[in-house]
Parts: sequence; structure tokens; C-alpha cells
Amino acid sequence: MALKSTIFKAALQVSDMDRHYYAEHPLTLARHPSETDERMMVRLLAFALNADPALEFCKGLSSDDEPDLWRKDLTGAIEQWIEVGLPDEKRLRKACGRADQVILYVYGGRAAEIWWETNAKDLAKQQKLSVYVVDEATSGALAALAERTMTLQATIQDGELWLSGADGSSVTVTVEKRQ
Repeated sequence: MALKSTIFKAALQVSDMDRHYYAEHPLTLARHPSETDERMMVRLLAFALNADPALEFCKGLSSDDEPDLWRKDLTGAIEQWIEVGLPDEKRLRKACGRADQVILYVYGGRAAEIWWETNAKDLAKQQKLSVYVVDEATSGALAALAERTMTLQATIQDGELWLSGADGSSVTVTVEKRQ
């Protein structure tokens, strides 16, 4: 019998002063059985950094044809394709052919650095691709915020994000842009 995804609920309030975007998002995150809390929370971070009423979580790990998140226009064209982790360069190239903008959030400490060193030259050819690195300490702190039901406040100003939980815990996030 196949394992089922674990459902997490997040009430995310986003105050993005850089983009002048302020909204509340009731989110349902399905954590794949092979997914860690760390990866799921980096997906939530990606949502907060790119928050939009049309942005939605996709099948991610469960599908080769969908990213972790995407934003489509009213015609169904993919405006934004967002990946999390260390995907294959071929997958990112294909995403750049399908979407107007592709964003990748890399995490994983030393493994992420090795992945970047291996793929940086090929990825530089993709004009639509932006790559951001979430350091290991930050992704670990995000994982500590994971609960089945979360109330979170994301405040973004000058490229820095503060993610606060209802219990007073908080994480300061600065993502490093590599491309």
C-alpha cells in the first residue's frame, strides 16, 4: 500500500514592502512521504517571497511535468515556474521553455554548493532562470517552525524576510542570489 501525503495547513500573512503586496493566504501543503519538513518549509518560503493571488502549489515531487509552485495567467500560460531543491539541469532548461520566468531555491548546505559548482556553467545559458540559495542554518530553522497547523507572518523588506510563528518563534531569512 502506498503512503499518503501528510496535510499541513498554514495561515500565512504576507507583508511585502519591497513589492507593496499585503495579503493573507490560507494554504494547504501536502507533504509527500519522501519530503522533509525542511523542504516543505522552503516551499512555503518560496511562496512567501513570490506571493500572488494566482500562485499555487503543484504536485512537485509527485510529478515530472509540474514544479513545486507556479503562477498562470488567465489563458493558462505559465508566467512563473518555481522549483525547490537540486533539480536536474535538463528539467530547468525544459521549464525555461515553458514559462516566462523560472525561479529556483537551492538549499542543502554542502550538497547545494557541489550541485551549483557542477551546474552553474550550463544554467548561465538560461536567461529566464533566477537561482537563490537558502543557507543550511536558515533552512534548518524554517524546519523547526513546521507544525500540522501553522499561523505565520512573513514580513519582507529590503530583500530580507522575517517569518514569525504564532508562538513568538521567528526566523530571519536572507537568500543569496546566484543568477
